[in-house]
Amino acid sequence: MRALEQALREIKPLDEKAMAAARARQDTLTKPLGSLGRLEELSIKLSGISGKPIPRINRTAIVTMAADHGVVAEGVSAYPQAVTPQMVLNFLHGGAGINVLARHVGAKVIVVDMGVSSDIAPHPALLSRKIAYGTSDMARGPAMSREQAIRSIEVGLEIIEKEVKNGLDIVGTGDMGIGNTTPSSAITAVITGEPVAKVTGRGTGLDDRQLAHKVEVIQRALAVNKPNANDAIDVLSKIGGFEIGGICGIIVGAAAHRIPVVIDGFISGAAALIAVGLSPRVKDYLIASHCSVEIGHKAILKYLGLRPILDLELRLGEGTGAALGIFLVEAAAKILAEMATFAEAGVSERDDEEAKPPVKDG
Repeated sequence: MRALEQALREIKPLDEKAMAAARARQDTLTKPLGSLGRLEELSIKLSGISGKPIPRINRTAIVTMAADHGVVAEGVSAYPQAVTPQMVLNFLHGGAGINVLARHVGAKVIVVDMGVSSDIAPHPALLSRKIAYGTSDMARGPAMSREQAIRSIEVGLEIIEKEVKNGLDIVGTGDMGIGNTTPSSAITAVITGEPVAKVTGRGTGLDDRQLAHKVEVIQRALAVNKPNANDAIDVLSKIGGFEIGGICGIIVGAAAHRIPVVIDGFISGAAALIAVGLSPRVKDYLIASHCSVEIGHKAILKYLGLRPILDLELRLGEGTGAALGIFLVEAAAKILAEMATFAEAGVSERDDEEAKPPVKDG
């Protein structure tokens, strides 16, 4: 049995008993009912994911997947493909946005070469899992083979297996790859059913003419490849990216191990669409960190029924939004675990008699 098939079989529903216990505890903490809003909701979801009435978060990691895309040859990006390996080196040297925010929230950053188009010198912080030197041009044929698509997912599964053994409690997803909003838009259009023009944004800063060309390229890729929306692997192989497959594997692997997944922006959202296509139960394990400026991300969140924690007009990727989301998810867990109950604090609870409607005679 392949690792992917095994992982999909291990994804279980949320633990309703643990959620009920968490909800009951929230209602006894020293605050008006529901006064901490979505922090309360997040803590209860964490209980359902982990199966623990009082979940704890001690070890966090953000996995930043990097790969290149053959479709860049069609002129869909404002930046040259050379930026991908340059940014990977920046990650490894600790100078990127994700490094700063990960240090701020105490998360480990795992950098993975899934398919950068050039060789990157060995580095202790780099996982080299290159499927190929970038995908093929999806506007002219499939981005990758079906076998490569599955292998990319299984890289994510492999990483999760290792991190679980090291005590992983929560994982965030991130990406790097010049041109990767193009396959992400294509995936979003196919799976959500939205028109290409409605889910395609400016990426790294395209002007109106370039944006119109990007839409045309995606439409051409869909016409050439005819991806099957009901077959997630087919979609990934024909119009996806190696880093998108890797992130999908992180999501599936985390769900199989009852670990919450804080997804970043548009590219991570596209990977989540693939993951949910493989197993609808995956959706319960997803936490949307933020709403990206990329217009397709809103369509993804709506399709998956996810409410983003933040809306900061982010569009960097790398896992930056996921880092900030993890910070708030951890805060939610601490509220549930560490806040005193009314009984423990000796604080009087609400007098429900005052809230009851008056009794009428007769």
